[in-house]
Amino acid sequence: MGRLASLLFALMAAGGAAAASLQISPVSLFLRGEQSATAIQLRNTGEAPIYGQVRVFTWDQRGSEDVLDPAQNVAASPPLVQVAPGETQLIRVIRLGPASPVERTYRLLIDEITREGEPQAAGVDFRLRYSIPLFMLPEREPGPPQLAWRVLRRDARWMLAIANNGGMHAQIGSMKFVAATGAEHEISKGLFGYVLPGRTREWLLPLPPETPLSTGVRIDAQVNGKSMSIAVPTER
Repeated sequence: MGRLASLLFALMAAGGAAAASLQISPVSLFLRGEQSATAIQLRNTGEAPIYGQVRVFTWDQRGSEDVLDPAQNVAASPPLVQVAPGETQLIRVIRLGPASPVERTYRLLIDEITREGEPQAAGVDFRLRYSIPLFMLPEREPGPPQLAWRVLRRDARWMLAIANNGGMHAQIGSMKFVAATGAEHEISKGLFGYVLPGRTREWLLPLPPETPLSTGVRIDAQVNGKSMSIAVPTER
């Protein structure tokens, strides 16, 4: 399939992912060092069968992009599914080989596909894609994420850069900026994104270019489910 960048991740709130009639649970997978497999459930709440393809990709980050490549040491079984109305399909995610000494990150891509011979709208094979993060942990507990935050100006827009120098991923949840003037700017109400270990992730912020952040900012955010308040330098 080759290298993928700027992939649309259909991630939903914790407790289950839902779009159309397919529900997926859980929405994040963890495979610990002593485990050889884990599982995910697909449930069809609709009135027609759902056909799907399941694949596993290694997950890396480069600047503002997520990069995916086909995984060689993790497999999903079965790779093709048919889920009848009201039924649940269990997908096993299996480690192929020994545990890694460091955290490894993957994405499980689940595509709804049109069965051959099934009518298609305007001749288009319309698909929904779900992307589930998979974190393969080492036998020894990895060190926590160690984050360095920066707010910077690029092409007259505000950017956020987060470097993770720790041993495990950081999940960034709800977030708001508090300017030196006391003005608050809500950035995200739910999941904002991930920063993988040893990587720096950049985002274009949903702020007007004239937003006054030039004298520094405080960021209140959820990181791996814990509340943090960080004084962040601003670069112009």
